[in-house]
Amino acid sequence: MNIIHKRPIAEIGYNFIDSQYLPKGKNEYHLRDIQNKNRGKFRKLTPEEKVTLINNNNTSDNWDHILVSSNFNPKLVKNSNFFGLVRIGDLNPVYHEFHNFKMAEGIYNSTIISCDIANHVCIDKVSYLSHYIIEDDVMLANINELATTDKAKFGNGILKDGEKDEKQRMVIEVCNENGGRYIIPYNGMLAGDAYMWSKFRDDKLLLEKFKELTEKKFDKQRGYYGKIGARTVIKNCAIIKDTCIGTDAYIKGSNKLKNLTINSDAERKTQIGEGCELVNGIIGYGCRIFYGVKAVRFITASHSQLKYGARLINSYLGNNSTISCCEVLNSLIFAAHEQHHNNSFLCASLVMGQSNIAAGATIGSNHNSRSADGEIIAGRGFWPGLCVSLKHNSKFASFTILAKGDYPSEINIPVPFSLVSNDVTNNKIVVMPAYWFMYNMYALTRNAWKYTDRDKRTHKIQHIEFDYLAPDTVNEIFDSLHLFKSLQPNEKGEAEITGWENSSRKILITKVPQATATFSKMIKLYACMQMLHIINSNKIQDFETFKKLLKQNKKRSDWMNVGGQLIQTELVDQLKANIKSGKIKSWEEIHKFYQVQGQKYEMDKLAHAYTSLLELLDMKSKDFTAAFFYSLLKETITVKEWMFEEIYNTRAKDYKNTFRKMVYNNDEEMVNVLGKIEDNSFINEQRTNVDTLKRNINRVCRKWKLKL
Repeated sequence: MNIIHKRPIAEIGYNFIDSQYLPKGKNEYHLRDIQNKNRGKFRKLTPEEKVTLINNNNTSDNWDHILVSSNFNPKLVKNSNFFGLVRIGDLNPVYHEFHNFKMAEGIYNSTIISCDIANHVCIDKVSYLSHYIIEDDVMLANINELATTDKAKFGNGILKDGEKDEKQRMVIEVCNENGGRYIIPYNGMLAGDAYMWSKFRDDKLLLEKFKELTEKKFDKQRGYYGKIGARTVIKNCAIIKDTCIGTDAYIKGSNKLKNLTINSDAERKTQIGEGCELVNGIIGYGCRIFYGVKAVRFITASHSQLKYGARLINSYLGNNSTISCCEVLNSLIFAAHEQHHNNSFLCASLVMGQSNIAAGATIGSNHNSRSADGEIIAGRGFWPGLCVSLKHNSKFASFTILAKGDYPSEINIPVPFSLVSNDVTNNKIVVMPAYWFMYNMYALTRNAWKYTDRDKRTHKIQHIEFDYLAPDTVNEIFDSLHLFKSLQPNEKGEAEITGWENSSRKILITKVPQATATFSKMIKLYACMQMLHIINSNKIQDFETFKKLLKQNKKRSDWMNVGGQLIQTELVDQLKANIKSGKIKSWEEIHKFYQVQGQKYEMDKLAHAYTSLLELLDMKSKDFTAAFFYSLLKETITVKEWMFEEIYNTRAKDYKNTFRKMVYNNDEEMVNVLGKIEDNSFINEQRTNVDTLKRNINRVCRKWKLKL
């Protein structure tokens, strides 16, 4: 069958929308005019302007279909061909400069088909520019094809008029390679949306409602034009097709951009660089994608980065995350994910944020059945070390760190803050609970600080939790303490358990007494720090007023990590019920729910912290007296001082370890390379924080007249 069709040249700029899809009484420009309703007034060319354009080696199939603004300058349009209805704004004899790249204002050496071109635009050597709305001050240079088709969806998972087959719908198959957890992407989709859609696969009505809410966001009509926002610069690109681009974006040297929405604005500029091939995706505000990235069926949330040949396929990448060099497939990744190594691989995984994937890690690379239907679930703070290999299905509690090794079977680690090792010599998995607190406090504390400091979102619809002590991790700590009570550790503090690995070998849990004491200490610290936060933020003047704010729940509440935002499980269940009943009618209303829960989070977290404290100490609310609070405050000072010492000592090892020092001829060389530990800004900040905390506690004790 001949796929090349021949039609009269007079039709080249017309019939963008097939007549069967045109609403009654509408022409092919009706959606274009709606999209560009602020385009201003245009007029036909004057005879003199036509002559100037023709003398400048321009052509048009119909000069009456070239409409221009009152300040149009025909001298600044040269060597170009126009087809269909083209509207052109003001042009002045000036040049624009961006990063030392200079272009004369005007249209040169290009083919323009049925476009709206706003004021002060620079266009040169765009071989094929079709059906685009181009806003003010855009610069376009050396582009082979920049076109929009009548069925353009701009990365959204929708069907257009005449499309009946669901196979034509673009979906993202997250968390599982068999597509059983697919989500339908839309511009503005948050990690919480993706999580709920992929997670609750047993609730068919909910899934149908999610689909309805998505389809309601978009018009099925054919004929929407692509848009390029004001002040966007695009140069040296091959193909840009069915792509909607925001303002102030910078795109250079890309090979192929197809079926995309690229969000960008003046305060959150998105950049896409050399060698990139991006197809079927939505790119959030403030993203950076450059140097040979390949991404297909994807969403990158705001302020995330793909670089250095990264491959992202069928995946959602959360806010403030970075993936470079490596390959990520079929994964749902929450905020603050780091993966920087060419030889790391992440597949069919749910990674709940604050994660770091080391070199050589192959997460989910081995299938244990005849079909690709395995999954890995990793709580916040997931750190698989160098050359870790994990099989589906595996599950990890928050802040699990895995030592180097090939883990031969599926594993389930329910204890948070653990170091997990595969002891090949003794043929057992070794788990050290509370490892982070006892041996790696510097990294734990610095990461919580780092993720908060690097959260560049300006529109924080979801309140993302970065603190390592929060309702989700504290609940996991409680589960661990209950588990520890059932163990009978030996004189070394070790105990064996089964059921955590899909094998007959036992799991060795080490340092059980130390972990029990540390976990208990952390629950009390969590409670006291929440209380101090509420006292300071509300400027509470006395203990009795504060006591009235404390609410002991009947039981410690369950929480879910919904895209990085912690929400009580019962509230998520209510949200689902409201969606299914039709009480919630849009994704915007779901996002409003996130915002409301974020506003209530501090007080809900306080109630959880208070209930946790009473449960840990087997106390009643009446036992929480001023004297007890005083003792808790003093204990908090002691714990925070200990934590600072651990932070300092963890870093100080790098200055004392013989093998660390052997690459330097003397201490002076080492200091010049590493800097003085006394000048470490993070350590100094932590020291200041402890001093500030002590002053704050002493002030509260004096003002409230607290004492034992």
